[in-house]
Amino acid sequence: MRVFLTFLCFATPASAWEFTPGLPCLLTHTESGVFLELTFDPSKPLYTITIKTPDPWPDSDVFGLRFSGPAELAIATDQHQLGYDNRSVTVADTGFGNVLNGLQFNRIATATLGDRAVSVSLQGAAEPVAAFRQCEISAGA
Repeated sequence: MRVFLTFLCFATPASAWEFTPGLPCLLTHTESGVFLELTFDPSKPLYTITIKTPDPWPDSDVFGLRFSGPAELAIATDQHQLGYDNRSVTVADTGFGNVLNGLQFNRIATATLGDRAVSVSLQGAAEPVAAFRQCEISAGA
């Protein structure tokens, strides 16, 4: 029985950072019920980041992202939007250099809104983030 339980622990799919090219390009990550999605539409150009959680986010004036690791950085905005059920928070902007640097060069990302903080590991994010940075409109699109 113990061998079977150990096998199940290792058979559970590992969370991974995934890049999907297209229009828009997508960068996704799921970890412990938290779903993070970045999009980039090079035709606009427009970036978005959405963080969905099982529990609602509080209504607050400032959304922040803190990146912990070798290239620590913290950013904040009052230009966020909560989803209809408050389980997602989204920020859109024409530039995401700091967000991409934070994701690519650090170990942990922590999103904050009001008194709520949600962290995800950035292990394995560097290569997919590098691919996401190369997103552009393909010829003939």
